[in-house]
Amino acid sequence: MVLLSLGESVSTGYGAPSGHGYFELLRENADETYPEMTDIELARVLPNLRPVRKASNSTNSIEHLREISALPIYQPDTFGIVCITTGGIDLIHYYGKAEPQEGAIYGASWEQAEPWVRNFRARLDEMALALQEKFPGGCAVMLATIYEPTDGVGDIENAGPLFWLPAWPDGKRVHGAFNEALRDCADVHSHVHLVDVHGVMLGHGIHCRDRTNEHYDADDPTYWFFVNLEDPNRRGYDAIRRVFLNGIVDALRVEPGFDVPALPGP
Repeated sequence: MVLLSLGESVSTGYGAPSGHGYFELLRENADETYPEMTDIELARVLPNLRPVRKASNSTNSIEHLREISALPIYQPDTFGIVCITTGGIDLIHYYGKAEPQEGAIYGASWEQAEPWVRNFRARLDEMALALQEKFPGGCAVMLATIYEPTDGVGDIENAGPLFWLPAWPDGKRVHGAFNEALRDCADVHSHVHLVDVHGVMLGHGIHCRDRTNEHYDADDPTYWFFVNLEDPNRRGYDAIRRVFLNGIVDALRVEPGFDVPALPGP
């Protein structure tokens, strides 16, 4: 079995201490930091699992498709668990400091962004089909939605302090369209499984202490983003690990050859 990471810095674990990125924690828990997760790790139940790291910092979806195209074709006796975070760099670059363009659309109007959203959706299909070809023995593609640090408000100009991003009037709409494209891809391809990273991070951005925010988490009103806003902090990576892990369990439950216990209840 192969555990493959693809995407940008969220999948490299940028900003997290060594061994505390979500991808590393999936394979092997950091027991001293998260004792409650001891033995709740893929290495425990899938001893033949081999990690392959292909994610790269500051890469966009165009580059991710190229990376997938360059992968080898694995042997038919190899199953792939593929973790992808893609599209976030397409949205954030170049921080409003350059004219928007495909793959770096920050600040674009909806009219500018709409064809780039369609192209992103088409690239996701290409990624899904290419990964199916790379793993003739089967694969479960875990496709993450894209978080944002404003807890659904859309006031990115109030996020900081590192970049002091300019306001993006259509940013919330564009971000929503990218996430809709990710959801559509998972709906279309049976081997693609959506991981709702966006949902799990809501309530832990710049409005995490705002009790009037619809996503306010009274049990844990804490901030889960790194100083650069593009990446999670350690707490965020732990939350992302857990939602990925739950998604992998659900995905393998429907794959032949995996003895995954059924959920309790009717």
